[in-house]
Amino acid sequence: MENLLLILISASVVNNFVLTQFLGLCPFIGATGQLKSAAGMALATTFVLTFSSAFNHMIYHYLLVPFGLEYLNIMAFILTIAAFVQFTETFIRVAHPLLHQVMGLFLPLITTNCAVLSVSLLSIRTEFSLFEAVLHGFGVALGFS
Repeated sequence: MENLLLILISASVVNNFVLTQFLGLCPFIGATGQLKSAAGMALATTFVLTFSSAFNHMIYHYLLVPFGLEYLNIMAFILTIAAFVQFTETFIRVAHPLLHQVMGLFLPLITTNCAVLSVSLLSIRTEFSLFEAVLHGFGVALGFS
């Protein structure tokens, strides 16, 4: 339990991707002009970071490693991230058209956000379990928010 709390605090505060590692600055700076767009970007990024961490962990350990395809991890991770961003953008466009209009171009930029890809790569490098990878992704999202 202590290890899980340490992962969460470390990802959100101590090793904050935006403030200490300067990753993910484009949507962070571009979408924070208004509180509504900043909150929307925070929620969208939280969804993408958390779920892409889980799926990328499973893709790596249950698909790429068994078939010796570890070298395809970046391409597989980007495809997963792009799918989650597309789903998020479609959901926001349908559920909250005004928010979608306010966020504009910055919503699709989550796909190219280096912080989102870094979370998955870092989870693989540090050999997190599935739950730890999800918690790490959520912690990074909290720090981003």
